[in-house]
Formats: sequence, C-alpha cells, structure tokens
Amino acid sequence: MKVLNLRCENEHGFEGWFTSEEDYQGQLQRGLLTCPLCASATITRLPSAPRLNISGAQRGAADAPSAAAPPAQPEQASHHAALHSALQAAVREVMARTEDVGPRFPEEARRIHYGEAEARGIRGQASPEEREALRDEGIEVYALPVPLGPDGHTH
Repeated sequence: MKVLNLRCENEHGFEGWFTSEEDYQGQLQRGLLTCPLCASATITRLPSAPRLNISGAQRGAADAPSAAAPPAQPEQASHHAALHSALQAAVREVMARTEDVGPRFPEEARRIHYGEAEARGIRGQASPEEREALRDEGIEVYALPVPLGPDGHTH
C-alpha cells in the first residue's frame, strides 16, 4: 500500500492510499482523484520521504549503527485532527444556514446587496474574478472549501 501526500489547486492537502504507483497514475489520468474539501480534480503529488527503520539485526549487534524515523508527535497529529474536525463542523453549519444558489451566486449576491431580493445567507460558486468584483462593489464574500455533490452543487 502506498500512502501519498496530495494537494489540490486550492492548496488543500490530503492523503491518498493506492495499491501501487500505477494505481495512482491510473486514477489521476481517469479523473477519479478529487479533493475531499472542494472536489477539485486538479491534483498534484507532494514530495514525501519514506520512513526507514534500520536495525542492528541485519549486521552484528556490536558494530551496527541504527537509524530510525523521528518519533511521531502526537500533539501535532491531534492538533491537525482537531482543526479538520472544526472545519467540517463549520462547513456543516454554513450548509445548514444558507441557501445554495449554485452558479447564480454573483447575481444573487448583488440582488440581495442592492435590495432587489430578500436578505438571506446564500452559498454557491464564483470564480476568483467574480469574488473580487463583488468585493469591489462592497459585497462581503468568502471562499469556503465546501465539497460539491455529484451534480456539481453543494448540498
């Protein structure tokens, strides 16, 4: 089993588990790899170093130097898990309290801002350029890594 460090175009890091290098390459080429946070299919592999545990059992115990991977830092792993859990909770809260307007997000945000539509929390898709244009108009928007459903919309 190969465990690879991966990253999407939005800089979200995650692990992928594959049976072989060929399995990884095949899934990547067929577009089966997506970011678990934002569903981006633009994935890159990050460099990683294998862990080597070399013991004196391979040579005589008297003359054998040993090397081992640095000890795991449980507080770091625990902190990462807590952050991931908090992000998931925040995303669930946003999803529960907002209306999904999909690709109409920029248009609907403007309608709400200019009083042409009922004021309410909305979510949807907007390009970086569209978000910047909304900010230029004084409309607060935030990019949030929300997973997309099979139809390409948040649920």
